[in-house]
Amino acid sequence: MSDKQNTDKLWGGRFSEATDSFVERFTASVDFDKRLYSYDIDGSIAHARMLKKVGILTDEEAGQIEAGLEFIRKEIAAGRFEWSVELEDVHMNIEAALTADIGDVGKKLHTGRSRNDQVATDIRLYVRDSIDRLCAQLSQLQNTLVDLAEREADTILPGFTHLQTAQPISFGHHMMAWNEMLDRDHERLQDCRRRVNQSPLGCAALAGTTFPIDRYYSAQLLGFDAPTKNSLDSVSDRDFAIELAAVISLIMIHLSRFSEELIIWSSAQFDFIDLPDRYCTGSSIMPQKKNPDLPELVRGKTGRVTGHLMSLLILMKSQPLAYNKDNQEDKEPLFDSLDTVRDCLQAYIEILPALICKRENMLMAARQGYTTATDLADYLVKKGVPFRDAHETSGKAVSLAIGIGKELQELTLAELQKLNGLIEADVAEVLSLQGSLAARDHYGAASPAQVRKAIAIARNKLADR
Repeated sequence: MSDKQNTDKLWGGRFSEATDSFVERFTASVDFDKRLYSYDIDGSIAHARMLKKVGILTDEEAGQIEAGLEFIRKEIAAGRFEWSVELEDVHMNIEAALTADIGDVGKKLHTGRSRNDQVATDIRLYVRDSIDRLCAQLSQLQNTLVDLAEREADTILPGFTHLQTAQPISFGHHMMAWNEMLDRDHERLQDCRRRVNQSPLGCAALAGTTFPIDRYYSAQLLGFDAPTKNSLDSVSDRDFAIELAAVISLIMIHLSRFSEELIIWSSAQFDFIDLPDRYCTGSSIMPQKKNPDLPELVRGKTGRVTGHLMSLLILMKSQPLAYNKDNQEDKEPLFDSLDTVRDCLQAYIEILPALICKRENMLMAARQGYTTATDLADYLVKKGVPFRDAHETSGKAVSLAIGIGKELQELTLAELQKLNGLIEADVAEVLSLQGSLAARDHYGAASPAQVRKAIAIARNKLADR
């Protein structure tokens, strides 16, 4: 026979027997949703003030409720509050504590609302605050990237396609590419925030309430742009949380790409950068090892976060309207995604200012791989040669250089003129890494001059946030 608990539930009037102890444990969410306590209290205070405004609560009753809720907030913050699994969730725990503290007046707080609109409101408040925190971290990381880009605007780095040496760029240009990714992430978060910032409070269980509530007033008190438009949709959909999880996944994808490059660049085979010892670990068997564990963990945690996105999508896909208990499962993946991305952003905020560029190694690598072959083709086009013919000539020049063991810029003028008589002495500047980089001097391109213009634009944009 199942062990029964005799705890009275706030919703227990219709039930003739106590909840099974396993069911109580299995369905409880307080162990993880208690992090919503401050948002839950904010929502309850706004609801109480609204009930006072429309005449459902007296001034004295609303004052008692608000004072009681603020006392509970302090108790929770101080670690003195006793959470109960038997009370299921953060909402019931706070309401029960309020009633125990101020008596029957506390029972009036739930007038005109349900846990369905209450939890939807709490999550929106939590998500909105989380978005603001993420945006602040992204801005901090972008400022770090822009500083690094400015420091290394003239540092020549081989650019790659297919992880094969392609054309010379600068390390500064590469950092500004990372900045652009994060800038779009910031824009996506801001766009997501607009849809988050709608208040479901007052939608009750699914159909609204018979009380003369003022949803616009409670929305205003909580800093929402407006109340949500449909009570059925408001309590049942978590698309705003899924959208945030999608944006977080993209941020993590970008950080993972950053990680991949730092891992490659710090390897002995590339040796482009050095990560300070404090951000690395060693091997238990190989004393020479210096492992880039922090970037590797960021790369690894990307799978965890994108997995949470899939979990939330599948959670929502087959739910009929309106609220279902399934939605209790939205919080843990959302919370963990936010915790993870915050830590990963912080890791990069700390790593990047301490990153050391090995400029000579980057320059030597850029000299290998015939990175100015396109410049030779462009040079010939400017002499009137059709591009496809110029491309073929440049390819032959590369083949010649490979055959005699030279780099492209090491070919003599005589050797080049055998391939095309239009080539003159000024080709030397074209084939130099500095000349190749400086020649790409248009909006968005890799020349140091354009990188510095991009940095100025980025700084102004970051300053305006």
